[in-house]
Amino acid sequence: MSYSFFATAAKGTEPALRDELREIRVPGVRADRGGVHFSGELRDAYRVCLWSRVAIRVLLRMGEIHAPDGDALYEGVQTFPWDEHIDATRTLSVSAHARDSALTHTNFIAQRTKDAIVDQIRTRVGARPSVDREDADIQIFVHVLRDRASVYLDLVGESLHRRGYRAESREAPLKENLAAAMVRLSGWDRRKPFADPMCGSGTIAIEAAMYAAGIAPALARARFGFERWASFDDAARAHIADLRSEARARAEAPTKMPDIFAADIDPRSVALTTKNAQTAGVKLTTAVQSVFELGPVDPPGFIVTNPPYGVRISGGENFEEMLADLFSSLHGHTVSVLCATPDLENAMRARPTRRQPLFNGDIECRLINWLIP
Repeated sequence: MSYSFFATAAKGTEPALRDELREIRVPGVRADRGGVHFSGELRDAYRVCLWSRVAIRVLLRMGEIHAPDGDALYEGVQTFPWDEHIDATRTLSVSAHARDSALTHTNFIAQRTKDAIVDQIRTRVGARPSVDREDADIQIFVHVLRDRASVYLDLVGESLHRRGYRAESREAPLKENLAAAMVRLSGWDRRKPFADPMCGSGTIAIEAAMYAAGIAPALARARFGFERWASFDDAARAHIADLRSEARARAEAPTKMPDIFAADIDPRSVALTTKNAQTAGVKLTTAVQSVFELGPVDPPGFIVTNPPYGVRISGGENFEEMLADLFSSLHGHTVSVLCATPDLENAMRARPTRRQPLFNGDIECRLINWLIP
């Protein structure tokens, strides 16, 4: 059976997620604001859950309804076949978001959606599922835009950005999915040398190493949300077991890895990077050193980094000018930097080859790529 899905993404990373899903060979891929649509069987969505480095969530689209008021919302939600995935023994939770609509109170939207679902199931089987706001078997999302309500089932459970290798981190860490998007958007080919000279807790370098080694980002996850659905039968259980087995075999197969280098001026950050890399099952070359000790490599490689800036950590006076002098001297290298201000771009002697808007949390940034002549 074919379904419609929506993989959510951090703002600005949609092109990276689109390209990734095409690489995974998912059918019907189409980028949109906030994520990427795709179609296919449930097993296609299972593969995205296991292999996507950029997605935050993978959602099964139940449908869209006209919802100018609570009664219309309730009646519309009742038309969906909830008993395909939910039975009276499961627990559920509903989250809602609304914009430019008559319905504005998200708690009311969530309540009416929940009522419609549990009433339908109680009418059919004489019992109803319970609500669990902390650890529900099934999570439902409702997005109301201009009086149109789109209703989704979440396949993931805990957000996909949580890989499990980062038990602790330094100040202002990048989320793993944003770091993975930066690596992909840099244009790195997984063969040339790779470096993050301001690595913090090592997330960018670790994501690059996992990408190059072919390690599925969710391989360490104990369970996905869809494994708690009523529709998760023996056939589905066997399929996800096969996907995990294939991913383990690929992760354990010998891979010719490029040199991946991570450095930071803070010894505690480098120690944490080493620890996180070990947990992730990848090897990095690490060093305690200033970014200004970075030199060119042969053959020229990629530098992808998130330098300290603005509201996070002060980089010191003239920091961007000094970075620009350093990066401009790395002839033949590709430099990709997450910039919160235009200072570095203005100081660089090379012209950017790409400027991609990205958000690091609430901070609007640009990922800027340069090919240094």
